[in-house]
Amino acid sequence: MSQVKAEDTVQVHYTGKLENGQVFDSSVDRDPLEVKLGQGQLIPGFEKGLIDMKVKEKKTVTIPHSEAYGEVRQDLFQEIPKSELPSEITPEKGMGLVAKNPDGTERQLRVAQVKKDSIIIDANHPLAGQDLIFDLEVLDIK
Repeated sequence: MSQVKAEDTVQVHYTGKLENGQVFDSSVDRDPLEVKLGQGQLIPGFEKGLIDMKVKEKKTVTIPHSEAYGEVRQDLFQEIPKSELPSEITPEKGMGLVAKNPDGTERQLRVAQVKKDSIIIDANHPLAGQDLIFDLEVLDIK
């Protein structure tokens, strides 16, 4: 029986959880993830976890934050005057915002703190700094 190798295309069902058991993403109730390995489309620890798995095999992997979304970077926090926000927005801690980059792409941000005249925004990935647990099941290897 074949095993997942570095350049394979695989179909996989997964459930991603935080260390406290909270599920943050799952493919179980939708189509499986199909991805070609070695293309940088997956976090490194997820891809490593798939290597050597067989079709129909299930396993649970714990991915340290260094192989997931990295450390929380302080340089990705920025203070913005409230006057620069659209008038219809009332910022609240945890609120998601979208900023347009000069090249037209969008960047996801979160409000980390609300002050009297400004807000602190966080451009880190929401899962930065967290170890992740994934339940994996390989459905097909192409």
